[in-house]
Amino acid sequence: MNSSSPISPNATDNALPAAWPIFWIASGAVFLVSLDTTMLYSVFESIRRSFAHVTPASLSWVLNAYTIVYAAMLIPAGGVADAHGRKRVFLVGVLIFISASAACGASLDVTTLVGARVCQAIGAALLTPASLSLILAAFPPSQRAFTVSMWGAVGGFAAAVGPSLGAYIAQTYSWRWAFFINVPVGAISLVLGIKLLVPTARAATRRRVDVVGMALLIASVALMALALVESRGSGWTNLELGLTAGLSVGCMLLFVAWAKKVSDPLVQLSLFRNGTYTAVNLATLTFGTAFALMFFAFFFYMTEIWQFDSVRAGLAIIPGPLTVIPVAIATGRLAGRYGHRRFLVGGALLYAAAGTWFYFVPGVSPEYGTHWLPGLLMSGASVGLVMPSLAGAAVSRLPVNHYAVGSAVNQATRQMGAVIGVAIVVMLLGHGVATRASFDAVYGTHIALAIITALLCTFVRTRRND
Repeated sequence: MNSSSPISPNATDNALPAAWPIFWIASGAVFLVSLDTTMLYSVFESIRRSFAHVTPASLSWVLNAYTIVYAAMLIPAGGVADAHGRKRVFLVGVLIFISASAACGASLDVTTLVGARVCQAIGAALLTPASLSLILAAFPPSQRAFTVSMWGAVGGFAAAVGPSLGAYIAQTYSWRWAFFINVPVGAISLVLGIKLLVPTARAATRRRVDVVGMALLIASVALMALALVESRGSGWTNLELGLTAGLSVGCMLLFVAWAKKVSDPLVQLSLFRNGTYTAVNLATLTFGTAFALMFFAFFFYMTEIWQFDSVRAGLAIIPGPLTVIPVAIATGRLAGRYGHRRFLVGGALLYAAAGTWFYFVPGVSPEYGTHWLPGLLMSGASVGLVMPSLAGAAVSRLPVNHYAVGSAVNQATRQMGAVIGVAIVVMLLGHGVATRASFDAVYGTHIALAIITALLCTFVRTRRND
């Protein structure tokens, strides 16, 4: 697999003169990527109204096509940056992202929109690891922990403001401006990046990108998502659904066989000989699925059951992501001292408790402060406990030279979980008029996935004496 080591081998204890400008240029582009993802959840209903003749299952690919390609390309993107220069790859990624954003906003049909979203994902995957590498190369080792947490906080802030901003844009202007807004902001990063970013040396040897492995992984996840979203009310027969799911499994088996055969596969299977790494990635898949399921279902509940408009629904979700940020920062510091397992298991059980709250408490009458906010705060705190712990535990027992590789696979696994989560919501809520009873299956799945995550995390060993 191709990936980059984010720490420059020539780093010194002195920051580059333009360290903070580099930070804000690189983080600004990543902010757009994070913002775009969360805004799309809140403008999905507006897109659905614009293409009323298109089924929700088909429209779900506006979200899932992006996430699948982004996840698969994240893995080799670091290696691409090493091979061709981090500044160059970052700028190319930004250019592709904003160009595709303009194409998304101008799309007149769903096929064009999905195609533009795929191009957006390619740009996002190129710029994300390159941005972190540029930032870490600009700061001395003594400041890197702080700058990484700041880089992560930028994404957390985007997650907090994305839903409400997207809803406001969609209601005041059009969902198209949720994409068009990326163009001027991204253009600023592009122009400043050309002037201020420092070119980095290219790797002496270049590894090939495993195109076959990438294609098999994308096909496997896409086919499984297709089988899920078409499983209710679509007219597909059980045979067609079974064949689609079978093809998904077949592609995954071929992916594994291919990875064993080639010298430089997309995913190094040897990573999974580490029991903790295997458990963490399985937990990342289940928790990532539960998180996307909860986040996406939120907007269905607010708009379909409580009849909130999109702006009010977007504002209503803000306390959750805002709770994540301080809890995640505190958890990241404490996990280094006490190990990750207790935070993972405790956070996953708290997430199950949040799902239980949503299952039993909210009804058809809008009682936000007493019926919804407590569950939202519980879910925010649990995400803050689990997400940074999963990322940290994923690489804690790996050799140093596998750190970036292991991290990239873990990030991609979380994105794959998001695809499945969105597909489950569309399967359960996207066919017909949603009722309060429709959400029982959603929150039952939420609870089950959270409990499975907790059980998987009992196998995590990251303390020195474990």
